[in-house]
Amino acid sequence: MDKRSDAILIAGPTASGKSNLALELAERHNGIIINSDSMQVYPILRILTARPDSDDLSRIPHYLYGHVSLEHSYSVARWIDDVGEILATVKLQGKVPVFVGGTGLYFKALLEGLATIPEVAPEIREYWREQSRQTDTSSLHSELLQRDPKAAATLKPNDTQRIVRALEVFDATGVSIIDHQQYRQGSPLLGGNNIKKYLLLPDRPDLHQRIENRFDRMVEQGAIEEVKALLMAQVPEQHPVLKAIGVPQFKQYLKQEISLDEACNRCKIATRQYAKRQSTWFRNQLSDDWVKYR
Repeated sequence: MDKRSDAILIAGPTASGKSNLALELAERHNGIIINSDSMQVYPILRILTARPDSDDLSRIPHYLYGHVSLEHSYSVARWIDDVGEILATVKLQGKVPVFVGGTGLYFKALLEGLATIPEVAPEIREYWREQSRQTDTSSLHSELLQRDPKAAATLKPNDTQRIVRALEVFDATGVSIIDHQQYRQGSPLLGGNNIKKYLLLPDRPDLHQRIENRFDRMVEQGAIEEVKALLMAQVPEQHPVLKAIGVPQFKQYLKQEISLDEACNRCKIATRQYAKRQSTWFRNQLSDDWVKYR
């Protein structure tokens, strides 16, 4: 991208302070903020997924937050398409796009391109999704092992979403999804030397305290009511939003299976574990030119 269209990328684990830094840099550099978090694209769970509040939205234009209907699934490919449309507009306005979030694959696709996988026919996609509803995940993994051992070797036996994706891609193309990803790479949306990249990696005790404090605020602000509304919306069981941290735990609380204290404690533990996985991914997958902050 040319100098007028510089981009700023801010990645890091949950509760690391990404959103505040994004606001600060967007104001300083005449920017807009583009969501790079896979859970914040849905219109529900604003509090539980830490989407920007009304004060933040009034300070800087925000894009790709809460824009995907719960009736639809979302993917990295769709996110890249949405970003491409925004960047075309931003270039004309002379704004600096500030990407912020914790979904590493979004950043990787943005900078390295997305594997070009042919469109899967609707009937093939529906077949495998129906299989996922009727069959346990370990059996699906065994099926994948027979058809595409290369992909099966990279996936955990309980990773339903990715197993189904690998099965439908192999069924549609006869080629492993791994080969598509490695050898059929698309062009990246961002390139050049004028991109600023920041990776926030707070010390673990500090991050854990931030997680504790933020989750307590979420409960005070109405996170449980959000989960109740989500459960009443009758979202399909396979929808990713039902796996958001807080949903399974508060569902148990609302069904009176566990106490509120226990639900909150489980949420905080799950968030700490998630933050650890994110930090490990970022350290291993992002290039050395990311500026690291604690």
